[in-house]
Amino acid sequence: MSQPWIKTVGAVVCLAPLAWSASVLAQEDPAVRFSAPPWPGVTMKTEIASQLLDALGYAPSTKQLGAQITYEALNLGEIDAYLAAWLPAQQGMYDTVDAKGHLVDLGNNVDGARMGFAVPRYVAEAGVTSARDIDKPEFAERFHREMFSIEPGSATSDILNGAVDNDTYGMGDWELNEATTPAMLGAVDSATQNDEWILFYGWTPHWMNIEYDIVYLDDPDNLFGPGGGRSDVRTLLSKPFADEHPNVARLLDQMVFTADDQSQLILDFSYKEQEAPDVALAWMRDNAGKVKRYLDGVTTRDGEPAWPVVQQAFDLSKS
Repeated sequence: MSQPWIKTVGAVVCLAPLAWSASVLAQEDPAVRFSAPPWPGVTMKTEIASQLLDALGYAPSTKQLGAQITYEALNLGEIDAYLAAWLPAQQGMYDTVDAKGHLVDLGNNVDGARMGFAVPRYVAEAGVTSARDIDKPEFAERFHREMFSIEPGSATSDILNGAVDNDTYGMGDWELNEATTPAMLGAVDSATQNDEWILFYGWTPHWMNIEYDIVYLDDPDNLFGPGGGRSDVRTLLSKPFADEHPNVARLLDQMVFTADDQSQLILDFSYKEQEAPDVALAWMRDNAGKVKRYLDGVTTRDGEPAWPVVQQAFDLSKS
């Protein structure tokens, strides 16, 4: 979804990508304040953005804040940028702040994001391909009428408890087993190691999509939102920051990852426990063409084209 501000700025940028002069850029406050909840995907996207901005002469910093606090901080102008507005899961928080006119929505930064019921592939091959299949007697018994999910109090918890309360997909007599994400994935790991049946809450991007051979079930009743759980992960800026930093806004607007890109970043950072700066640098070196596209029409704070500076700073391929 494009906002009017984006269309206007985009049109100007397309006509004259280096239109903002060095003197204008030099007057910018170099600070760029990110919020990154403690989720590995947004941690890595924010790390890549921060490394790029640092190379361009900015002074990025990151605060680890929960989603609800982040929206209020954007509203108050205490945070400049947020790369993890997962919609529709955060729709209520988004709408509350957006109604005040204090957000600039740069659109989706992950292509292919989705969430919903997931099963190991051997379960799907046995005939469970839709959420409408799970309560069929021959399948429900094999699941022990138990569904695994993440933290109580999360937006996902609200969705799934509502499904049980409303008997959505026949789940009225199912047990909802809620735990931490590592505990849920521990159950998935154990089940897949032993070819056992398990129904759980999955989402992409995440390393689970690389480590486990899983299938997302069709969601014809749109329990997980319009499009059967297909989601946007939006980049949001506070409006004053966006107005005063068109160069930064252009870079962040152009930073779009595939779900597979982000799943790999999460795997290396979270699952393999590598350091975030090292993972970010390795990804940029492996994806120099994408980095170059991110920097199209972007400059340093001195007004120089961004790509040659970043290419030299990180020793990126010329291809």
